[in-house]
Amino acid sequence: MYRQLRRGPHACAVACILLAGIISPGRCWAYRPFISTDAAVADPKEVEIELGYFTLEREKDENAFVIPRLVLNYGLFKNWEAVAEFAIRRAPDADVDVIDPAISLKGVVKEGVLQDKEGLGIAVEASLLLPSTETGERKFGFEAIGILSDKIGPFTFHLNGGLGVERSTGDLVGIWGLIGELPVAKGIRIVGEVNGEKPRREDQRNSGLLGLIWQPWSSKNLWLDGGVRRGFTSSVPDWQFTFGITFAFSLWSPAELFRKTRTISSGVR
Repeated sequence: MYRQLRRGPHACAVACILLAGIISPGRCWAYRPFISTDAAVADPKEVEIELGYFTLEREKDENAFVIPRLVLNYGLFKNWEAVAEFAIRRAPDADVDVIDPAISLKGVVKEGVLQDKEGLGIAVEASLLLPSTETGERKFGFEAIGILSDKIGPFTFHLNGGLGVERSTGDLVGIWGLIGELPVAKGIRIVGEVNGEKPRREDQRNSGLLGLIWQPWSSKNLWLDGGVRRGFTSSVPDWQFTFGITFAFSLWSPAELFRKTRTISSGVR
């Protein structure tokens, strides 16, 4: 019993430290619900989780559900992050597949407005597209894009452009996207996106999104988002309705965690 009582303060200290790590403010930029991205990355040792907890796809009077869609960003070192992502999709025929799995490396090559610097921000991202469980998508693919972020008056915009190799056919595909954001109230941004892909031997895939991002507490790394996406071509769903959440926290090394635990435990005694 004595040993159990002695462990109590240490267990509480670890719990407090982990909680503090999750709710402590940092410099993240929530980027759900877009397909495109921005010229920013997670800070070193920072984890950002983008969770799309509900997406409804409506195509030709049939519904499919994507629950969930997960993107995990980890800051490797200054201006560079690793990204892992996947989604689970339930098709109209009730088949369930893992879709869009990928791992990426993203880096800021010129700091700009998203790093509180003057001028245009530039980033690059290279992605290895992993095999999906969907029929025809069980091969590897690749994408490489350049990203520009800047401001014009109250508007922030992010321009994407690049090339890729399709999982399904191995064909070369052109990729583009443009995001616009407008702050309308404290912690609230109205956002929009137009984006597309053009595989070499297939039809254009274009769509547009109108949505909202809300940060309820300015001191917390937590964002809620919702959006409606409209397909402009026959190769994408007619409509998508999506809701999600993004949150971030910092990780400590084992040595840092031990040091902080010892400090708090000494004060508890």
